[in-house]
Amino acid sequence: MDQGALHRPPLRAAVPRNLCTDCGISRSADPGACGRACQFIRPDYAGLEARVHGRPRDPARPDELHFGPFRRMLRASLAPARPGAQWTGITTRMAERLLEAGAVDAVLTMAPDPEDRWRPVPVLVTRPEGMAECRGMRMGYAPLLALLEPARAAGHRRLAVIGIPCQVYALRALEAELGFERLYVIGTPCSDNTTTERFHQFLALLAADPATVTYLEFRADYHVELRFADGRVKAIPFLQLPLSRLPADFFPLTCRSCVDYANVLADVTVGYMAGQGEQWLLVRNARGEELVGLLGEELRLAAPGSAGRRQGAVRGFLANLERAAGGLPLRRMPDWLRPVMGWLMPRIGPRGLEFARARLEMKALETVLHLRREVPARMKSMIPPHVWALAAPYGLAPRPGEKPGTRADG
Repeated sequence: MDQGALHRPPLRAAVPRNLCTDCGISRSADPGACGRACQFIRPDYAGLEARVHGRPRDPARPDELHFGPFRRMLRASLAPARPGAQWTGITTRMAERLLEAGAVDAVLTMAPDPEDRWRPVPVLVTRPEGMAECRGMRMGYAPLLALLEPARAAGHRRLAVIGIPCQVYALRALEAELGFERLYVIGTPCSDNTTTERFHQFLALLAADPATVTYLEFRADYHVELRFADGRVKAIPFLQLPLSRLPADFFPLTCRSCVDYANVLADVTVGYMAGQGEQWLLVRNARGEELVGLLGEELRLAAPGSAGRRQGAVRGFLANLERAAGGLPLRRMPDWLRPVMGWLMPRIGPRGLEFARARLEMKALETVLHLRREVPARMKSMIPPHVWALAAPYGLAPRPGEKPGTRADG
């Protein structure tokens, strides 16, 4: 690949923050903008949804309470699938097509660190062939938005950004003052991140030869898939993952209290949760329709499916969360039962849209309980109304002082 298509401008040092995922704003010329941009300070999802999509989520419309505003949801795959892609390559192909069509001057996204394939490095891609370098999943904090200023300095006025929710929230919060003539936002869902160093520890628990792992994915069929440099493939049931061997702070509080798994402020969200082996698209606005339209006949589309019932799985998740919050050990499944449940869950557990709904409800419960345990004073500013609505069916309601306009007892 011509390296001239991929630009890695130098980064300023990050300004230390509490509850920070290093989206890159603290590395800008105005690090004080974090106070206006950060989703972990005082998020306004309803206001930004209305600004970006023309309206906030409508709880009366099926699935908008869970997934945010959307025009349509699709199960999709790219044909042919792109080699080296995490799934079939829809996300990078959308950005590639924008560059081919001359709709943008550059794409702001992540590429692998030359020294570590798992470490994300923000890059500006200016030619279509550069997008091939950006395929696949990275793990770690990545200051994507630190390159907004270098993009403007380079004269780029029409930009596409591929980002995870905390990056996209900050981008949208500052969009009006950034001055780009045109902005396309392709979002991917995100739940739990960690440092690249911690991720290498996780890989070492999954494989005897972690340095040869080239691919990792948490699949919606309750398995983690590993691929190796020699062509081997290994699928590990979720229930057999060595999570109990990870340190308690493996996932930071920011990720355990994230309220935007579905990346609701993107023009289009490209994920997997409801894909049932394919990808899952949430087309949220006219610009999202434009992005899907760019792929034309390369994109195979179908309606997403849904099967199983999520309530039992979510209640079991809540019970373990409550035990952990109370300092009690998690209930561990007997070893003999793990392979049985690992076989059953892909067959009788929530699948498709029901799996995605379950994950959003689990994230809502996790947000409430972790903040209540670790930083209760932040709850009234950090938890938007839709999170409380997702938690309500499971008996988790706000206490005094946990919502705006209320005071704590005592």
